[in-house]
Amino acid sequence: MLEIPNLLVTDDDVAFRQVVCEGLLRRGFHVTEAGDGEEALDVMQRDEIHVALVDLHMPRLTGMEVIRRLAESPESPPCVLMSAELDDRVRAEAKRMRAFDVLSKPVRMQHLADVIGHVLESVYDWRPGDE
Repeated sequence: MLEIPNLLVTDDDVAFRQVVCEGLLRRGFHVTEAGDGEEALDVMQRDEIHVALVDLHMPRLTGMEVIRRLAESPESPPCVLMSAELDDRVRAEAKRMRAFDVLSKPVRMQHLADVIGHVLESVYDWRPGDE
């Protein structure tokens, strides 16, 4: 049984990443950070991640490239793509790559927590208070 979910927050904007991580920690999640897509993939190889939050525009490896690589493995955690610059093409590509959801930045913390809760319930049958 999933006890406390481990979330990965991947964004090259340090200030945004820290705000998101702090908000998720206050909501009782374990949180791991990554500054770009390469670092995110490294983290996912060594740590058990239950939901990966990835920014679209990052150096070295974009969020879409991370999702594309993860889509090749059935063992990959569900991903939520975030970006300040979304259009229908990006949304369609993310869905085709099996992104669980696509969020526009700036994202409200409560909305992000609700999306994460939906992912955890849908994929792991986990709800807050189950831990």
